[in-house]
Amino acid sequence: MKTLTRTLTDSDRGLLPVLATVWGIKIDNLDPEETVSTLAETMLDRKRAEKVWDSLNDDQRGALQALLGTGGKMSATMYTRLFGEIRQMGAAQIEREQPHKNPQTSAEALFYKGLIAQAYEQTEAGARPVIYVPDDLIPVLPSHKTAYENLETETVSETPEMGALEEVGEIKQADTSIVDDLTTLLAYLQLHGAQVDDDHFPPAEREVILPHLLVPDEGRLGFLLGVGISADLIAVEDGRASTKRAETRRWLSETRAVQIKALADAWRSSASFRDLWHVPGLSPEGLPNYDPTVARGALVNFLNEIVPEQEWWSLDEFIEVVKHTDADFQRPGGDYDSWYIRSEAGDYLRGFESWDAVEGALLEFYVNGPMHWLGLTDLADDAARMTAYGRAFLDIIPWPTPADPEDKITVQEDGKLLVSRRVSRIDRFQVARFTSWVSPGDPYAYQLDGPGIAQADRQGINTGHISAFLKRELGDAPLPPKINQLLQNWQAGPSASVTLERLIVLRTTAPETLNRVLEAPALRRYLGAQLGPMAVIVRPDQWEALRSALGEAGIEAELIGL
Repeated sequence: MKTLTRTLTDSDRGLLPVLATVWGIKIDNLDPEETVSTLAETMLDRKRAEKVWDSLNDDQRGALQALLGTGGKMSATMYTRLFGEIRQMGAAQIEREQPHKNPQTSAEALFYKGLIAQAYEQTEAGARPVIYVPDDLIPVLPSHKTAYENLETETVSETPEMGALEEVGEIKQADTSIVDDLTTLLAYLQLHGAQVDDDHFPPAEREVILPHLLVPDEGRLGFLLGVGISADLIAVEDGRASTKRAETRRWLSETRAVQIKALADAWRSSASFRDLWHVPGLSPEGLPNYDPTVARGALVNFLNEIVPEQEWWSLDEFIEVVKHTDADFQRPGGDYDSWYIRSEAGDYLRGFESWDAVEGALLEFYVNGPMHWLGLTDLADDAARMTAYGRAFLDIIPWPTPADPEDKITVQEDGKLLVSRRVSRIDRFQVARFTSWVSPGDPYAYQLDGPGIAQADRQGINTGHISAFLKRELGDAPLPPKINQLLQNWQAGPSASVTLERLIVLRTTAPETLNRVLEAPALRRYLGAQLGPMAVIVRPDQWEALRSALGEAGIEAELIGL
């Protein structure tokens, strides 16, 4: 931070006479430059500094020790919360209030004795106010002295390390299934596209996509969309999501470890995926200048400096340490009043008293959500542990590069294709394009059938491509006869087309009864095409009205299968 001379130069001129009084010098006949020079020389004298130090009470000395313990600087909002407000006064108010003699808080006492000052510094979150001790004043202060004999000075560490937990319960190991689920999502978007509302799929799309995922969780699906966009694999245009074909092919062709790294790096640097908007129970409104990379960058620093590298640690303790060391990690200037964030109950969460509900919840979401989904953290009951991928994400170790196990697609006689997670993602992506999807899992199940082949044809994939792909998987073995026949039948495309419809049919016990129904305008209005002498189609959504009309006409109607 600043030196004492620079601090005094930048201070309000009304403060200098107070400091001169506190430090016992006369400045009546000095010009401003001489005043600053004389004050600085006096305040940097060890004996004078010790005398002012000894004039502090225990609370004031503790407030100064806390600041010195953090390297001589702390955010102004945090320092104010811990040690009180500092009233900024002009010369007339200083003369009237005498804050150096009658301070209202410990922080104010230190400020009007010249031991601390306030300035602004630039951070990734923007300019923020800080309280600091001038750099060259720090070594002059007798910080080794306390008011208690035979006790060593206690200091506050800016980033205290947390202890490891010896026992944890309900362990949930991290995995790399996000790679598999993103492959599924990319295949779905390649085939169908999907509607997107802001940064999430609407309910109708979620209902269709979720059953095909290994982890059918709505929050995780939203993250898949966000990280896919951030990794440049998914494009959203006019409210519809689709794959970026070249980028998708490159990512699908990589090893699993490289794919995880690409997603983790994309999340870390993403300005489009705003984690705060995805924290369960929170509904931010507006915040046009919110930059999610600021909070994520702070998270990486916290994890590097606070938690054990390879052992389990308490999530609650981690959140509490962040609260007491850098509570304003995502808020420029420590502003807790201008952000509009609603709770699940609809109440606005404002003021520092809402820190746990907002910042605390965000930190918990990071660890339990994106970091676990990306395979970076193992979880347990209120505990977490960095995996090898997690330590690499923090640049503690190089990124792991295990070889991918090799596996082949199982081609069954009935046309069912079984694809394990050990099969390359690019191969499963291709299978998903020319089959009907049966079920997710290890293995995934797909059915080679007419609808799948027709779907492939719309993607520019013909039966020759499908045959070549399957023969490559089978090696020297021939295609099963049923598959071979199916591909031959579809070689020139469908030979004909038909429609399959679900209908409600009215059947009578005699032709005369149907004639009576058709001849009555009050009944005929509900009917469609006649299927024979005793059957006719009922118009869509009209069967209940028809049943009522039949009753009025004296005809009993028995319902079968409705």
